[in-house]
Amino acid sequence: MTAGESRTAEEMMLYSKDANNKIAYLTINRPDKMNATDTAMRIRYGELLRRANADDDVKVLIIRGAGDHFGTGADLPEQQEKMAVDPLAEYAFDADAEVKAPPAGSFRRGFNFSSLYASTRGGCRSLQEFKKISIVEAKGYCYGWHFYQAGDADLVISSDDALFGHAAFRYSGWGPRLWTWIETIGLRKFEEMLFTGRPFTAREMYECNFINSLVPRARLEDEVQKYALACVRNGPTDRIVVQKTFLEMYKQYRGEYMGSILTSLVESLGAYLRADQGEFVLNADVLKRGLASVVKETEAQFPPEWRLSQSGRRGA
Repeated sequence: MTAGESRTAEEMMLYSKDANNKIAYLTINRPDKMNATDTAMRIRYGELLRRANADDDVKVLIIRGAGDHFGTGADLPEQQEKMAVDPLAEYAFDADAEVKAPPAGSFRRGFNFSSLYASTRGGCRSLQEFKKISIVEAKGYCYGWHFYQAGDADLVISSDDALFGHAAFRYSGWGPRLWTWIETIGLRKFEEMLFTGRPFTAREMYECNFINSLVPRARLEDEVQKYALACVRNGPTDRIVVQKTFLEMYKQYRGEYMGSILTSLVESLGAYLRADQGEFVLNADVLKRGLASVVKETEAQFPPEWRLSQSGRRGA
């Protein structure tokens, strides 16, 4: 067991606040796993957002990662292992709760799980109902679950070395925030990301208007703090809540939550996908082969500049 795996969710999702400036900081603290989030971390994330939402000492929430990366998404091996032992692990029921999981192979078993990504309770789209200002500090990898947060945040401040995308585009075909990414990136460029599976650089995302400010890594924290303080000083909390409520209504008019539900429905159909000859879909058989080896073999088929890993992009 690694040090990262032995820590609690409270240690891997840190929360603090500067009450004088009304800024809260949520730090994903699992740098030994490139801040990959496990089940307990995602549940705690949703709880911390509810705390910040209710706290009158908070006007702005900064979400960031410890170490070199914002994060690489969910810890898929951990998730798969837990699901095999306890298919209800993602639902955070009390240990003594008398809840029976749907049978393996049933549609509702897959849909119940995938629909968590359409809910705030699952810690996956929690920022959509957040009534304060949220700022994501992006750096290094911004993949998967962390890419959801960047898409859902009000502002994204990024270092110029960041990469954005989702391994699911290459290995399963979709991710739970498809609708929001179309809205924030634009249809044509998002189609490129989806169909090629390639990550986009921070410069590309800035040109797509996904990023608000792009700076060298050494200036990142100062740039985020500058934005946070400007937001705090630009009006009372009541005004922010009114603004956020208006923006939430606009997003719902555009179909944000409907898009989440539709994507969860699409995801639940993944078990029915069949691979073409020489290809694969991400399923139990592939995971048995070892996810790392499968990914390594697949990534070698793409041009270095389109590979997901930084070492692969250097042609290593």
